[in-house]
Amino acid sequence: MHHFIDEFLSQVQANNPGEPEFHQAVHEVATSLVPVLERHPEYRAAKILERMVEPERTIMFRVPWQDDQGEIHVQKGYRVQFNSAIGPYKGGLRFHPSVNLSILKFLGFEQTFKNSLTTLPMGGGKGGSNFSPKGRSDHEVMRFCQSFMTELQRYIGPNTDVPAGDIGVGGREIGYLFGQYKRLRNEFSGVLTGKGLGWGGSLIRTEATGYGAVYFAEEMLSTQGDSIEGKLCAVSGSGNVAQYTAEKINQLGGKVVTLSDSGGMIHDPAGIDAEKLAWVMDLKNGRRGRISEYADQFRDATFEKYDASRGFNPLWDIDVDCAFPCATQNEINAKDAANLLKNNVGMVTEGANMPSVPDAADLFTEAAILYGPSKAANAGGVAVSGLEMSQNSMRISWSRDELDKRLHDIMIDIHGACRDASEEYGTPGNYANGANIAGFKKVADSMLAQGLV
Repeated sequence: MHHFIDEFLSQVQANNPGEPEFHQAVHEVATSLVPVLERHPEYRAAKILERMVEPERTIMFRVPWQDDQGEIHVQKGYRVQFNSAIGPYKGGLRFHPSVNLSILKFLGFEQTFKNSLTTLPMGGGKGGSNFSPKGRSDHEVMRFCQSFMTELQRYIGPNTDVPAGDIGVGGREIGYLFGQYKRLRNEFSGVLTGKGLGWGGSLIRTEATGYGAVYFAEEMLSTQGDSIEGKLCAVSGSGNVAQYTAEKINQLGGKVVTLSDSGGMIHDPAGIDAEKLAWVMDLKNGRRGRISEYADQFRDATFEKYDASRGFNPLWDIDVDCAFPCATQNEINAKDAANLLKNNVGMVTEGANMPSVPDAADLFTEAAILYGPSKAANAGGVAVSGLEMSQNSMRISWSRDELDKRLHDIMIDIHGACRDASEEYGTPGNYANGANIAGFKKVADSMLAQGLV
């Protein structure tokens, strides 16, 4: 079976040249499926894995738009509709200069398993553009979003594909995208999630990914009779996921001592409490400032620029109990992982998508610490997106407490599914294997039942 996996991975690389992020995502899943494929020859006979790594549909288009000075720009637009075996395609739109087909295929592939784990009927997809909203006026962002949706609206709908936000796509962008969809299609439907509360949005959607990651971490700790309370926690990033990860850690009695952005990281040994976190939220969400300003505001804190030539991120070389990478993919390399383990970290819970490179993830697994992989730990965001879809379909709105309880219950179920699958297939305590296996089996069984399509 290992020979089959090696040949399969070689074929994936040959069929998808120049897509390292996608290769990494497929490798991470495929290598954990050996015991499943050995026990279920029907998956191999039906070429389930071979079919699963090919998107059902890949859409690429140009996005022309005009800036405030009258200059015309042309960006690339994408939507990768990966797998619809268990429901409509569901996954975010990312607006960032780094966006390319490899990154979106990696994210869409991961999204398929993540959505499967949520217990909700959602398939996997991802999309976006190499457009950056940073430094652009509201009018420029609106013109871009309207041009982007003019093409995308041909391929999406509430029963076909329901995009959400991701990096660079927040409430402002979702509003412009939804308005253009409604204008072109002459319908008010739940075609996007992350909408405003007054027009079909859901409470706690903004908080959901961060809250969910901490709920998952609490479940992992509970297997050892422990909790977040009293733990020192390193959190990377300072966007939506990092902010609400920090907020929930504080609520559960932990202490957050780091945050970061692309310019560097801050370390506050006194702790980023609720008052300081509110200041950060105003900085990043309102004034759109840099995290370095935190060290000017609070005298206990220090700021350090990130120097890539050093080969490691100083944020992960601080003595903490728990690490929550919440910034972006591949932010923890093998040296970072070694530094965390050297400082006796007991748990790593991934709030970002695939933030640990494979060598780093292997180090966490070999050290037998609690390691919550992103496809399980950060599924809270898409879970509440799924709940937003349900509310839209029923034309109702659930209360904040109701949604928080549903989110918490979903994260408990995801943890249980990962734990049970890892035990059933011979790797107890390995949440990465458990997440891959549990997510894969639900999709694979659905594909078998629906025939060769």
